Amino acid sequence: MSSNQPQRTMILTGASRGIGHATVKRFSSAGWRVITCSRHAFPEDCPWEAGPEDHIQVDLSDPRNLADAVGEMRSRLKGGRLDALVNNAAISPKGDGGARLNTITTPMETWAAVFQVNFFAPVTLARGLLAELEAAKGSIVNVTSIAGVRVHPFAGTAYATSKAALAALTREMAHDFGPHGVRVNAIAPGEIETAILSPGTEKLVDEIPLRRLGKPEEVARAIYYLCTAESSYVNGAELHINGGQHV
Repeated sequence: MSSNQPQRTMILTGASRGIGHATVKRFSSAGWRVITCSRHAFPEDCPWEAGPEDHIQVDLSDPRNLADAVGEMRSRLKGGRLDALVNNAAISPKGDGGARLNTITTPMETWAAVFQVNFFAPVTLARGLLAELEAAKGSIVNVTSIAGVRVHPFAGTAYATSKAALAALTREMAHDFGPHGVRVNAIAPGEIETAILSPGTEKLVDEIPLRRLGKPEEVARAIYYLCTAESSYVNGAELHINGGQHV
């Protein structure tokens, strides 16, 4: 980024680990300001240089708290511009002993909680920040999942259907936000090597054509591509990042 260009800004949910953490590092290394969002306060022992001034505590499962957080986000954006919004945060509840919750065993209150975080929070943030995204001709990236297109052995039904809904929402948003100069795309990761992998994930490697798990950095690079000029005519797409597992 040249010195005469304003610093670009991204808002990222789910930044503390895995794909989110790798995304923070990728964008920061390119000179972006990254505003992170989490239901936890900024940890004092975190080495992140930006510190609390670029962290917003928000409970995505609470619609009222989320609405307040949107106001806080807008107040922190310099010049009223937002170059990228990455909706990465998601929850995938398990049953007793880590059991997969299916259509029959998922409590209705769990369905509601999952959809609030995984589906309604992304559209709430996008709508609330539309003016700032439009001012920057920015980009939105929704993080879906391979579980949104096939029954997964570990991901529960509520999680899977929320991700399928988010993929459909991405297409609708691309249609509606496009006339405002805002591009909306999605990435659908497969089995990515993070600290929160379900036990037994390594057994899925034989089903992946590349015969390995993905790395968070590989997903972060795809997100970066969708937020920069290299993808300036990409809108309404869902990029599969799974080593060919979906084929």
